[in-house]
Amino acid sequence: MSRIVAVSNRVMLPRRGNAPGGLVVGVLAAMKSRGGLWFGWNGEVEDPCTPEPTVHRRDNVTYATLSLSSEESRDYYQGFCNSTLWPLFHYFLDGFRFHDAQYESYLAVNRRFAQHLLPLLRADDVIWVHDYHFLPLARQLRQSGVQLPIGMFLHIPFPHIDSLRVLPVHAELIDSMLDFDLVGFQTRSDLDAFLTAVRVVRGPGSVAGDDGVLVNGRCVRVGVFPIGVDVDLVQQEALLAQRGEPCQRMIRGLIGKRLMIGVDRLDYSKGLVQRFKAYEQFLESHPQARNRVTYIQIAPLSRSDVHAYAAIRSELEQTAGRVNGRLAETDWTPIRYLNRNFPHGTLMGFMRNAPVGLVTPLRDGMNLVAKEFIAAQDPSDPGVLILSTLAGAARELTEALQVNPYDIRGMADAMERAFNMPREERIQRHESMLRALRSNDIAAWHSRFLELLCQPAAATGGCSFDAEASRRASRARRWS
Repeated sequence: MSRIVAVSNRVMLPRRGNAPGGLVVGVLAAMKSRGGLWFGWNGEVEDPCTPEPTVHRRDNVTYATLSLSSEESRDYYQGFCNSTLWPLFHYFLDGFRFHDAQYESYLAVNRRFAQHLLPLLRADDVIWVHDYHFLPLARQLRQSGVQLPIGMFLHIPFPHIDSLRVLPVHAELIDSMLDFDLVGFQTRSDLDAFLTAVRVVRGPGSVAGDDGVLVNGRCVRVGVFPIGVDVDLVQQEALLAQRGEPCQRMIRGLIGKRLMIGVDRLDYSKGLVQRFKAYEQFLESHPQARNRVTYIQIAPLSRSDVHAYAAIRSELEQTAGRVNGRLAETDWTPIRYLNRNFPHGTLMGFMRNAPVGLVTPLRDGMNLVAKEFIAAQDPSDPGVLILSTLAGAARELTEALQVNPYDIRGMADAMERAFNMPREERIQRHESMLRALRSNDIAAWHSRFLELLCQPAAATGGCSFDAEASRRASRARRWS
């Protein structure tokens, strides 16, 4: 069995108490089952940056990490990754910024990481690259002679060409992505947006059907691979944590109030300001809920050096303060807003005790918190999930109360419906969503992607269209 080489922006050594994100959970699940190498940034910024990768080995996985220089952190990470690609791919064009120097840094970091990865590769490796930080990495590796299978999975949304056009180098990035052998997306709409962009950049003859792109006679397969969760593990963590001191303290602190919970990284894409306002509207429209419902929002800080993140933090603090100042009682605080991390198991325990879960991003590739909330529930008395239609998870969790995250009144009405939903309806909805989670869990996600990546295109039927016609179209574009 080929070794998996996973490449991602952040590589975090597993430590007790960490609350891993979706990428970490998914990659570790695949790596532990097959073994391999995980390569990427260690999260450190230092001058000069590490000349060679630092290597650690744990649980059948080798971790090889590099640091970034302060200039790379500013221009590559804070700049092109998080001030250009992140807002653009999430359709926040007001926050979009482009600078040539930052794009050059993005390319340079990809070149440097490719150069350091090369000596670590083996002849039978399969390379699995993750997310928007490394869109040009396959091109850098190919230019160094690497012929191994290389796949890319994009965890965030892919924007429609009408938005993508604002990026001056969008055509160059699309071409770079076509040096991968397999490009995977969270949803069908993301894949369709990518294929539309390919047609615009390379001409309509380059795409046929919905499973491949032909580039100079080579097939690049594409597909939809919605990431899942380990349902059994989440359930075990929730049951164990429910008896632990952090959950018991939370329950005691509620003083009999019903809990509504949100768990999100602090990010403007998560819709937290709109969520706070919807809760305020709910309390104003349904005064009987006051002093009976407490909303806990857990939002660990992230990317605090990026101006947009400091701004959203300030706005959230002001909004929470205003709501609490207007509506709080001596024995009740409407919003408990926490900017801190909790162990993953503790979060699952919190969710199990919540009659209502709020997952209302303004745009999200998938959002595993929605899936974890469902998995963590007591099947005999489950909570209700309020879910944004603009999260990728909405395609699978169709029995959630789906809302428009920009519709404040609509979200407030969903809160009222959730708290008053009959138990029989809650059980029916939960059973349906739990079946969906089990049919597409974390193991199915990485198995499907890696199985397809390891197979030649002819074996999968991908790119089964007129290759000669595509080559003629390519030649015509060069002369047009």
